[in-house]
Amino acid sequence: MATVMENLLVKAFFALFLISAATAVGDSPFIIAHKKASLTRLKSGAERVSVSIDIYNQGFSTAYDVSLVDHSWPQVAFNVISGNISQSWEKLDAGGVLSHSFELEAKRQGMFYGAPAVVTFRIPTKAAPQEAYSTSILPLDMLAEIPPEKKLDSAKRLLAKYGSQISVISIVALFIYLMVTPSKSSGVKASKKKR
Repeated sequence: MATVMENLLVKAFFALFLISAATAVGDSPFIIAHKKASLTRLKSGAERVSVSIDIYNQGFSTAYDVSLVDHSWPQVAFNVISGNISQSWEKLDAGGVLSHSFELEAKRQGMFYGAPAVVTFRIPTKAAPQEAYSTSILPLDMLAEIPPEKKLDSAKRLLAKYGSQISVISIVALFIYLMVTPSKSSGVKASKKKR
């Protein structure tokens, strides 16, 4: 279900991307930002959130003093493990892409709905800084309880994964057994001849 939603969001993002490129007016930058987040469960039971944000300039001129801030991760629910929730660059050329990523650790259990990140930039022809917002992320089920695996389910998975190898090894072992082990009829004949 999540992958279907992610695919739809990516398709919608790129449709917006193409439309915005076609409708960018004049000689100015047009900023689009795409935000993604993924969960990773560690063996210790902790859960990490990897966040990446790509910033595209689909306009016809350079954006200057580009800065990204993502305040959608409250400190009561997340610790920053690596990277920063903000970043700035000197410029983003027309048709260029900037990428930023960071990693967080979840502190609380429950659903999390992240807000878009904010991108500010300057256009030489305008005095006020301009703003753009990233796409939102799909809801994240933080520290969700994972039901214990049933032994039958894990056996089925092992059989599905290694079933063909087990079959081949079994057939080869049976063949070798039959070749090495003398048959009863030849054993009986040999004992009759000795009498």
